[in-house]
Amino acid sequence: MIAALALQGAQMALVLLLAPLLTGFVRTAKARLLRRRGPSPIQPYRDLRRLFGKEAIVADSASWLFRAAPYLIFAATWVAAALVPSFATGLIFSWSGDLIVITALLGLARFAQALAGLDVGTSFGGIGTSRDVMIAAMAEPALIMVVFIIALVAGSTQLSAIAETMLAGGIGLRVSLAMALIALVIVALAECARIPVDNPATHLELTMVHEAMVLEYSARHLAMIDLAAAIKLLLYASLLSCLFVPIGLAPGGSGILALLAGLAAYLVKIAALGAMLAVFEISIAKMRVFRVPGFLGAALMLGLLGTILLFVSRSL
Repeated sequence: MIAALALQGAQMALVLLLAPLLTGFVRTAKARLLRRRGPSPIQPYRDLRRLFGKEAIVADSASWLFRAAPYLIFAATWVAAALVPSFATGLIFSWSGDLIVITALLGLARFAQALAGLDVGTSFGGIGTSRDVMIAAMAEPALIMVVFIIALVAGSTQLSAIAETMLAGGIGLRVSLAMALIALVIVALAECARIPVDNPATHLELTMVHEAMVLEYSARHLAMIDLAAAIKLLLYASLLSCLFVPIGLAPGGSGILALLAGLAAYLVKIAALGAMLAVFEISIAKMRVFRVPGFLGAALMLGLLGTILLFVSRSL
């Protein structure tokens, strides 16, 4: 029991420690691809340390919700990310690692952030919240459709069971899974506020979404929100790795060598996804806000088509 708890704690610590590094790696890779020196991959750690060392400034019109929201956002996102199998399946809390639970936790974090964005009553917070809710209204149904496809193919919504089914090799190549993969990538770009839906490096009123919601935060509150955003990016990268490329995952009850091999495979897959994200973001421009519903509508349509294909023919 102690060893199982320690292994689960190691996964939680891995998610927490690796998330800022993935964000820093993407920034560095984008800069190098643009022939610039760019920041160090460990710069997010320095930013978090600097923010935690500052004194928080809170607006007079802010309520207790404004102060509590960052901690709720961070906790919900961290728990959701820790439930996704990273280097091993069958951990002690794997029974709760369910796609529906993860979707609900992400929805809880988004709801708390929307309330916090409206709490102070600034125009920027209202603009960012309205745009974020518009994006969520399209992204969440698309994510649910992806969950339906995966559940119909694997026969379960539990992530460990899905990964083991994929590793067994009996599913093969399917059109519905390809549609689910594309839909999940689109949802991940929108949920993580990445290009082409949002630009995490901008503070322009006409374009920003996520940044407009957190402009009133500072110090430790802003650090918690930034860390939650980094964890969410790692969460979606881990989901893509677990659902569609589960190669290297150590089965439950494996020895130390299998766990280390699974950890190495996980790091390689996350680095590859980070590099692909960097290449994608320098190759495409940010779209206008009013074109985002059409972009997310494509993900929803792909999810619906994939689900219909599985009902029409279980082999597609």
